[in-house]
Amino acid sequence: MQLDAHIVRLRLAETFVIAREARDEEDVVQVELTHDGVTGHGEAAPIERYDESAESALAFVREHGHLIGDDPFALEEIGARLAAIPGEQAAKAALDAALHDLQGKLLGVPVWKLLGLPRVGPPTSWTIWLGDPDDMARRTDRVAGRFRRLKLKLGGGDGLDVDRVRAVRARTELPLQVDVNEWWSLEEALDAIPRLAALGVQYVEQPLPAGDPGGAELKRRSPVPIYVDEDCHTLADVAACADIAHGINIKLAKSGGIREGIRMAHAARALGLGVMLGCMVESGLGIAAGCVVAPLCDHVDLDGNLLIAEDPCPGVTFADGVQVPSEEPGLGVGGS
Repeated sequence: MQLDAHIVRLRLAETFVIAREARDEEDVVQVELTHDGVTGHGEAAPIERYDESAESALAFVREHGHLIGDDPFALEEIGARLAAIPGEQAAKAALDAALHDLQGKLLGVPVWKLLGLPRVGPPTSWTIWLGDPDDMARRTDRVAGRFRRLKLKLGGGDGLDVDRVRAVRARTELPLQVDVNEWWSLEEALDAIPRLAALGVQYVEQPLPAGDPGGAELKRRSPVPIYVDEDCHTLADVAACADIAHGINIKLAKSGGIREGIRMAHAARALGLGVMLGCMVESGLGIAAGCVVAPLCDHVDLDGNLLIAEDPCPGVTFADGVQVPSEEPGLGVGGS
């Protein structure tokens, strides 16, 4: 197979703020795998939190792309070869997506049908990024009617997180979830979460730092479900998450791709855990891969392509709050 890869810069429609950082643009890596004249596309959204960058992802793809081999259907063997090299999960996810896209195109079917999954998953939440309470309330007004649920970024470190949720709740009756991005201590979480429950928050995502020893106690005492993100990367992490959380957040950029994401979803179900699907800032190409896993999940947060000013890879349709994948063969999305 012939492999090509390049960096694409995505410019955000507005500055995106979470507890750890603020940004106006995001670099992703797009991969092309060509076999018998047919090209599959995939996208890597590297995560700085895990010491990955577009440059490191591109270097991984170029250095280890030969491990793909010549059979685009040998996913188990390819996955094992790539997994033997530590790190660069986003790059692995791009290769995995490109292989699935290529398979679908070679067989003339969309990836969701290739895998025997439904086409449509739950509605996606829209992210209200971190700001002061009034600002978050104003931004809630701007998206009224477009989305069926909202995810609020918390972790301001100023004692106003509950006020942020209260301000948003005053503007909408939509279901609310919150993501703290590892910013609370156990004591802060135990203080805030009962008050968030009173405001109707459905679940709290990653309130404690990854690996925090208070995780089991918080799970036991929390009046709402706790979902973990930074604590859960691949299948190997899922079992331990049952001790500290009620659910996991799968992101293909952490798991290494569609195949591992599906494994994680089934493992979580076997352990009685809820399943959430998240994303990074990604183009429609990255979101299309996520859409394949979405029908296996309880909660979906696939708004990454909706955050950018202009999507270089359209193909996913946003309809009635749901990200709907294409019916075209493969992922139904071309690279930029």
